[in-house]
Amino acid sequence: MAPHSRSAEDAGLGATVDVRVLRVSAHADEAARDLPFLSEEEKARAAAFRLRADRDRYRVAHTALRRELAARLGGTPSAVTLVRAGCPLCGGPHGRPSLPGDPLHFSLSHAGDLVLLAFASTPVGVDVEEHPELRLATEVAGALHTREQAELAALAEPRRPAAFARCWTRKEAYLKGTGTGLGEDPSVTYVGTAGAPVPPPGWRISDIEVPAGYAAASAHKIDHPDPQDG
Repeated sequence: MAPHSRSAEDAGLGATVDVRVLRVSAHADEAARDLPFLSEEEKARAAAFRLRADRDRYRVAHTALRRELAARLGGTPSAVTLVRAGCPLCGGPHGRPSLPGDPLHFSLSHAGDLVLLAFASTPVGVDVEEHPELRLATEVAGALHTREQAELAALAEPRRPAAFARCWTRKEAYLKGTGTGLGEDPSVTYVGTAGAPVPPPGWRISDIEVPAGYAAASAHKIDHPDPQDG
């Protein structure tokens, strides 16, 4: 595959995130040919989707993930073993997807015609969302941090969906990176709706350039937090 890629490094912190952005429509046929790469569980999940668009999105995301991991770790895509990390909230075996021993951290997300993959030496999360309708953005905004709610309310209505999506992808990327996911209330952590993201202590959040109508972000734990982050 030849996806768009982006690497971001925090100067002096030794943390690099490698992001891959793929169009599902451009890679669906290739992903169908690569189905032997998938585990039996992944094949069953892909086959369970009733809509072809959902099935293609899943196939592209998971075959691309296995290709990228194999390229970084050596070996073949079908030989990559994926496990679940322990949940940081309850300790159960249903945390973020990971590799045995965590030699490399990764995250994936997909929405509409886009798939995003992120790879880093420290815990990482990535999220992509389509801009929602104004009604949905307004309804779900009530789940955000009170400062984020106020920022959205101050915007003219046509600007709110993009700002909401920007905020939500930052927040979900961070929560995927920590492994809690939406097990943590989205109102707890403030990441901001505009300008530069506001990262929690010990983390970096970056907006990712994606096609119009989408928002995306990555979040990764930094190796050596800045003194002011503590």
